[in-house]
Amino acid sequence: MSGGHISMKGLTKRYETVYIVNASLDDAQIDAIIEKTKEFIVKQGGEIQEVEKWGRKRLSFPIQKKNNGFYVVTYFSAPGDFVTKLTRYYHLEEQIIRHLTILLDKKALLALEQKAKEKEASGEAQGESSAESTSGA
Repeated sequence: MSGGHISMKGLTKRYETVYIVNASLDDAQIDAIIEKTKEFIVKQGGEIQEVEKWGRKRLSFPIQKKNNGFYVVTYFSAPGDFVTKLTRYYHLEEQIIRHLTILLDKKALLALEQKAKEKEASGEAQGESSAESTSGA
């Protein structure tokens, strides 16, 4: 897997964005913000690889007078000029209290691929062991 490909829009790059949603919202409201963010990325020409919900966590220091936040990590590919649009979106979305978007380098991409392979292998191993336990009974 390469870090990007040439498209008509220019060079597509792989990114990781972490954002913190106001944890005082209920789960349905948080899910709606996550979906809205995913839709924004796709509408702007991005392609989402994975979304990880880390859940509610205590902040190490108060942000906007809040002590807890709901952490979300999204891996996606998009044209290079996209990050400024995403940053503007985050600033306009009142319930997102902090965000960080980084460009993934080759080392980070290799680590993600390795993590995906390990996840897939452990999933297959669990599937085999549960099949053996049900058939061996």
